Amino acid sequence: MTATAENLVEEPVDLFSPEVVADPFGQHARLREAPTMMMGTFMGGPPMYLATSYNEVRQVLTDPRFLVNPPADSPMTDIRDGVFKHLEFPPELVPWMANIINAADGEDHTRLRKLVSYALTAHRVNKLRPRVEKITADLLDELEELGGDGTPIDLVQTFCYPLPVTVICEMVGIDEEHRDDWRAWGDAMATMDGPAIPRTLLRCIDLGQEVLDRRRREPKDDLVTALVQAQAADGNRVTDRELIGILFSLVTAGHQTTTYLIGNSVLILLENPDQLARLKADPSLWPQAVRELQRLGPIQFGQPRFPTEDIEVGGTVIPAGEPVVPLITAANTDPRKFPNPEELIVDRLGVGSESHLGFGKGIHRCLGQHLAYQEAEVALQGLFTRFPNLSLAVPREEIPWILRPGFTRTRDLPLKLV
Repeated sequence: MTATAENLVEEPVDLFSPEVVADPFGQHARLREAPTMMMGTFMGGPPMYLATSYNEVRQVLTDPRFLVNPPADSPMTDIRDGVFKHLEFPPELVPWMANIINAADGEDHTRLRKLVSYALTAHRVNKLRPRVEKITADLLDELEELGGDGTPIDLVQTFCYPLPVTVICEMVGIDEEHRDDWRAWGDAMATMDGPAIPRTLLRCIDLGQEVLDRRRREPKDDLVTALVQAQAADGNRVTDRELIGILFSLVTAGHQTTTYLIGNSVLILLENPDQLARLKADPSLWPQAVRELQRLGPIQFGQPRFPTEDIEVGGTVIPAGEPVVPLITAANTDPRKFPNPEELIVDRLGVGSESHLGFGKGIHRCLGQHLAYQEAEVALQGLFTRFPNLSLAVPREEIPWILRPGFTRTRDLPLKLV
C-alpha cells in the first residue's frame, strides 16, 4: 500500500532537538530504518517529509520536479520565512538571502551558477594545487613552532580554519583584513545565531559592494573581477545584489564545510589507526580516502525540497508543494548502499564514482567539491607526514563539539604533535 500523510501517525521528529543534535548518526539511522517514512520539523516550522534511505535522498536531490522553493501555485509558504521569523531576522534583509545560488531554481539558478562554475572546474582547481600546498606548508611550519615541544595545540583554529579560508578568499578576491568579517557571517549562519546574523550580514553586504566597486576600477586576477566583467558583458542583467549573493555562497561554503571536514577527518583517522597506517604506507590512497571521509563527513541534511506535483518517494506519496528534507547522514550510512557503513575504509570509494551524497547531487551539487577534496587531501597528507606521532591531547570524550543542527563538527581539537 502506498503511504500518505494520513498514514504517518508518529509525531514529527524535531531535527533541532538535543537528542538528534547530540547523536546524528544514531538518530538518523533510526529514522531511516522506521517502517514508513517519518515526518520532521525544526524551529517551530511545518511538518516535513524526511527522505532517509540512499535511494530516497538521491531521488529528491536529482529529480528536476523537486525545487528548493515552493512552486508558485503552492499554498505552502517558504519554510525559510518561518526560520527568519523565529530568528527575528529583519524583513528588509530577507531578499539578500534569496540571491544565494542554492536558494534559486530554474533559469535564475542556471544564470547564477554559470557565472562561477567555470572557476571551480576540476581542471582549474588542479592549477591551484601548488598554492594550496604552499599555504599548507606555511601553516605546518607555524604548528611546529607552537607545538613542536609537545605543547597541546587546537588544530581547528591553527590549521583547519586558516587553510580553506585563505584559499577561497584569495580565489574570490577578499582582502586579508576582511576575512574575519566573512568568517563571522559564516559562523553566525552555521550556528543559527539569530542576533549575530543581521549584524554580520550587513557588514558583508557593505564589504561585498566595496570589493565589486574596487574591482571595476582596479581589475585583478580573481573571481570578483571575472564576475563584474561578465556582468558588464551581459548588459548588467545580473545585479550587484545577485553578485554579492554569489560571494556569500562562495566564501561561506568555501571554508565552513572544508574546515569541518578536515577537523573531523583528523579525529576519525586517529580513531582508526589501521586505516591511517594504510595511508602512510601508500599515499596514493589519499584521493579515495577524502571521499570516504566526506561520506562520514559533517553535513547532516540538505535544504528542503518542494515537489511540483505528487511524487512517490520510498512508497510514500509526497503531495505537490509539501516540503521534504533529504537526510544526508542517513543516506551516506545506508547499509543497502554501503556495507558496514559505520566503518572507515579508505579505499571504499573510487575517485570518479562520487557515489556518496556528502556534496549533494544533481543541479545543486556543491560547486566547490573539487576544491574541498584537494584541500582536504593536501592538508591531511601534509599533517600526518610532518607529524607522524600526532595524538589527542585530551581523552576522546572531552573533545568539545558544536551542538548545533545541520553539521557535525568539533569546536576545538586539542592535539599533541610529538
